[in-house]
Amino acid sequence: MPSHAEVAPTLAYGLPFAGLLLSIALLPLLRPHWWERHFPWVTAVWALLFALPFAALRGTEEAGRTLLEAVAHEYLPFIVLLLALFVVAGGIRIFGNLIGTPNTNLALLGLGTLGASLLGTTGAAMLLIRPLIRANGDRKHRTHVFVFFIFLVGNIGGSLTPLGDPPLFLGFLRGVDFGWTLGAMAPPMLLSSGLLLALFTLLDRWYWRREPVLPPSHLPRSVGVEGLHNVVFLAVIVGAVLMSGLWHSGRSLPVGLGVSLRYEDAARDLALLAAAGLSYVTTPSRIRIENAFTWVPIREVAILFAGIFITIAPVLGALQAGAAGPFAPLLHLVSRPDGTPAVANYFWLTGALSSVLDNAPTYLVFFDSAGGDPARLMGEHAATLLAISCGAVFMGANTYLGNAPNFMVKSICEEQGIRMPGFFGYLAWSGLILLPLFGLLTLVFFR
Repeated sequence: MPSHAEVAPTLAYGLPFAGLLLSIALLPLLRPHWWERHFPWVTAVWALLFALPFAALRGTEEAGRTLLEAVAHEYLPFIVLLLALFVVAGGIRIFGNLIGTPNTNLALLGLGTLGASLLGTTGAAMLLIRPLIRANGDRKHRTHVFVFFIFLVGNIGGSLTPLGDPPLFLGFLRGVDFGWTLGAMAPPMLLSSGLLLALFTLLDRWYWRREPVLPPSHLPRSVGVEGLHNVVFLAVIVGAVLMSGLWHSGRSLPVGLGVSLRYEDAARDLALLAAAGLSYVTTPSRIRIENAFTWVPIREVAILFAGIFITIAPVLGALQAGAAGPFAPLLHLVSRPDGTPAVANYFWLTGALSSVLDNAPTYLVFFDSAGGDPARLMGEHAATLLAISCGAVFMGANTYLGNAPNFMVKSICEEQGIRMPGFFGYLAWSGLILLPLFGLLTLVFFR
């Protein structure tokens, strides 16, 4: 399998990736209706602007192999997992007379934050986003609820176990102990989550008092769950992901152009698709209708991230080239003149790149830059490993593209008529709220 570093010796190949990001950021603001109709074509054009010049300069066989690698090893596992969680969680309906009071919203966000480390950020987000939308259906001021949901459930909540977020799972596969992740990540996770939940409560109470007509908050609450058999399929998804990381068959299936797929990866994807298919056919259609389940959000995410996974390859290649690549000046910042690690720089650089790139390979680049020895990184360099882990997981909340649930939550909310901030509007939210929080984490944990 060729590494990303083989894809592009120059960042010039990365211009289509930058163009796609700018399109996602600007066109929904400048031409919203045009973008809704034509974003698949815009995505395809940027992907071709990378693929065609690359094929012309490196040959059609190498270009085909590179694109097939990206699809088989990166995009398909990503979208199959997202699809499975989307379908299975969409078959679980939490119903009742939940009203989006500040206390109810706090409880749902707190539950999702804790659940994200068990179900993964995507699983927890897909399970709770619809009940949260229904609870706040009658509120005028509600955008902030879903922004904080992305911060907490879609990102920071998934930091206590390797199941929570892909970078931590990769660290687990590299030899980082399950218990080390739980023990080391708990203090920054609890501090961050506690402060964000406290700030959310203050903000939500302030908005609640300004609702034009307050929903009745004194009525007794009754809550029920339908489609509970889908919990079995959620367990299958979690088990399949763990299996693919722990089972090493040593065998692979050829898929063409010299690209092969490990048996364990193929088995995982088949299990995920089976879980999604069985969930869909065994869940009464009434539940999905009452959940306002549609295929629009997953379609949008599948198309946009197909373009991102293709065009991002040369940027990741330049990053993985290390000291020999164009990102060398940045990578030099993580070491002090005496050779000791600059822990704060590890946190901020890992986080900054994870905000716009895939946070899993970004984590591995800095993991290897710190020596790549899990025993030393859990021992004398534990602060460095903590900085890399927190940067990759926490700062995925900085942009809609930083982590898979972010864009999915945005798409589901907009599908249900909730006005979400645009790309730059969300940056304003994360800049005002998260950057000061990350500055505090730096002072407390990463000096």
